[in-house]
Amino acid sequence: MADTISLADPFTVSTRHWHRVDDGRLQCDACPRACKLKEGQRGVCFVRGRIDDQVVLTSYGRSSGYCVDPIEKKPLNHFLPGTSVLSFGTAGCNLACRFCQNWDISKSKEIDRLADAAPPEAIADAARELGCASVAFTYNDPVVFLEYAVDTAAACREQGVKSVAVSAGYATDAARRELYTAIDAANIDLKGFTDDFYRHVAMGELGPVLDTLRFIRHETDAWLEITTLLIPGLNDSDAELHEMTAWIVAELGSDVPLHFSAFHPDFKMRDVPATPPETLTRARRVAIEEGLRYVYTGNVHDREGDTTLCPSCGIEVIERDWYELKGWKLTGDGHCRSCGALVAGVFDGPPGEWGAKRVPVELKSGRARRR
Repeated sequence: MADTISLADPFTVSTRHWHRVDDGRLQCDACPRACKLKEGQRGVCFVRGRIDDQVVLTSYGRSSGYCVDPIEKKPLNHFLPGTSVLSFGTAGCNLACRFCQNWDISKSKEIDRLADAAPPEAIADAARELGCASVAFTYNDPVVFLEYAVDTAAACREQGVKSVAVSAGYATDAARRELYTAIDAANIDLKGFTDDFYRHVAMGELGPVLDTLRFIRHETDAWLEITTLLIPGLNDSDAELHEMTAWIVAELGSDVPLHFSAFHPDFKMRDVPATPPETLTRARRVAIEEGLRYVYTGNVHDREGDTTLCPSCGIEVIERDWYELKGWKLTGDGHCRSCGALVAGVFDGPPGEWGAKRVPVELKSGRARRR
């Protein structure tokens, strides 16, 4: 799609989160960037812009593609383990992380690449048809396609399908209240724990992300997990890890699962080395020392760092190897079979059997089919 925005485009819809400022520009209020737009301009995220004296979303109903994944890939280890999730995203992002691992999608300025079109109801129908327990808004941040995500979550709920947001949490109060109250689970990407890192590496601010974490944990029913990508020399010091994990325990509680994942050189940080596995092990040890009960390592093969332990007796209640469940010692509602202690999470009977499969699918004429 060209830079021109048009309401005649069937994938362009009106939005709610904006207001007019004194100089006549319209301010988008979906995220803290507060882009102030003249007629025809797009925001930093690219998919929200001004046309006909209103702020619109230009990617409603268009996706970069659909794929059935294991829920553990999101990553969510305590939300319906072993089940499959229908994943999709659009284009655009409201951050500008120099290390973006999905930059070909999130930084795309070519809406034409969004060849897979589907309204919310079709996505919900496809998830049910494919046997998916949930739908995930991922690859890019659902904050920027909020209206599409919220409508899809509602359609999924009508079909008995859960919805998941994989998000950086960079949202205004009004937007976060609309988005995160509509979903059933979230993994929030806490990119670091200093203002300097957010300002110079992610091109954003830390404060709004912390507000989002508090909001999801204390003011919604959504299950919350957190991921931090550790980048050598930038956000992996012992001091920062202690400060971050102590904050999580104090502000969110010791039951919030935390995933430390390994960085690999990409996008604008190809000169930074990959994260050594030892760094993830060290970070996991720090988090456990600070009192977090469920701490995991990602992007590396580490069965110990993949496994869930009972917080009371310490036995391995969920054994994992990458995305494969290898052992299960929980009751259907999440109690340890050894000591009876409750393991925090969302459990619904026996675990799923999806495994590590990743299956691209197409949504055509209201039907889902594997590619």
